[in-house]
Amino acid sequence: MEPVVVVCLVLAVAAAIAIAVRERRSADRSGHAVELLRRSAEGLQEQLQSLDEDRSTMGNVLSSMEEGVVLVEPTGRVRLSNPAAERLLGTRHLTMSGVLPMAFQDAARKAAAGGAADAVEVETGSPSRWVRATAIAVGDDGSVLLVVRDVTEAKRLEAVRRDFVANASHELKTPAASIQAAGETIRSAAQDDPSVIPRFAEQLEREAFRLSRIVSDLLDLSRLETGEEIDEEVRLDEVVKEERDRFEESAREGGLTLSIDLGPVPSIRGSARDLSLLVRNLVDNAIRYTKPGGRADVTLSAEGGEVVLSVADTGVGIPTRELPRIFERFYRVDRARSRETGGTGLGLSIVKHVVENHGGTVSVRSELGRGTCFEVRLPAAVT
Repeated sequence: MEPVVVVCLVLAVAAAIAIAVRERRSADRSGHAVELLRRSAEGLQEQLQSLDEDRSTMGNVLSSMEEGVVLVEPTGRVRLSNPAAERLLGTRHLTMSGVLPMAFQDAARKAAAGGAADAVEVETGSPSRWVRATAIAVGDDGSVLLVVRDVTEAKRLEAVRRDFVANASHELKTPAASIQAAGETIRSAAQDDPSVIPRFAEQLEREAFRLSRIVSDLLDLSRLETGEEIDEEVRLDEVVKEERDRFEESAREGGLTLSIDLGPVPSIRGSARDLSLLVRNLVDNAIRYTKPGGRADVTLSAEGGEVVLSVADTGVGIPTRELPRIFERFYRVDRARSRETGGTGLGLSIVKHVVENHGGTVSVRSELGRGTCFEVRLPAAVT
């Protein structure tokens, strides 16, 4: 073969190899680029999925919150709000001007202008409720976060606490003042008129007993409100039997008829001490507020997995408008008669707490001048 031909063939082969190598490298680069794109797409997809999960989590958190949350942009546009905010503010607001009451708008503007976090409480809506909003500046662009919460229950509890302190102070002050007056009278009468000493000594004893009852009831009520473990097997019929003699004596002294009908009942899981308080307060009330010649009936029965205690009387009764409040501490329908009969105003509140601690219910039916009936239902112990 001619040398020239050999050289041409070699050059052709070399050129073919060079082209093949370039094409392979190009293919490799293309494949690498495709792989990079694929990995980038997968990473981006993961990030988007993570963002969706975060957004979903945030949405679930905001939706489950009892507090309302409203994020307001500097322009006044509401960027974010949760269902609680719409419920508490009574509207679905798109701008800050749609947020009511006006006091909340003022608090938000103050926070946006660089003021400290400002809390505002207003009474709004029908039925009326108290709502507190706290405006907080977020970021440096003038955005404001408005956190709204319903404080109606907190307001009610605070009012109850104030009333309790005022009532307790008043109730304790009255017998204390009587004891002091009786003591001073006895001291001066010891020389001037000894004949009055027995009368004032009796008054002293009566007021001291009343003071002791108030303190005892307050301690019982405080213990019941904190709750305690209830792990005894208690027979309510046995509890009533233990109190029977005292009830019958009180009824005789009051000149009324007392009937006690105890049917067969299952045990209750609870506290014998607290159940004694429940029975004692209900029967004492029935006897105390029934005039001579009347009657009080105590019945105990089992019904549908419950132990039912009924205490009915033919006494003075309770006006219908007063029934919703009779379980409040120190609440009395007739204050003068309650003091006359020695009541502390805490008995029915104790009854309510005992029943609730035992997982039961208490109801009352009454008619002014024709008597009252309390019915307590307590779950029987599971055997």
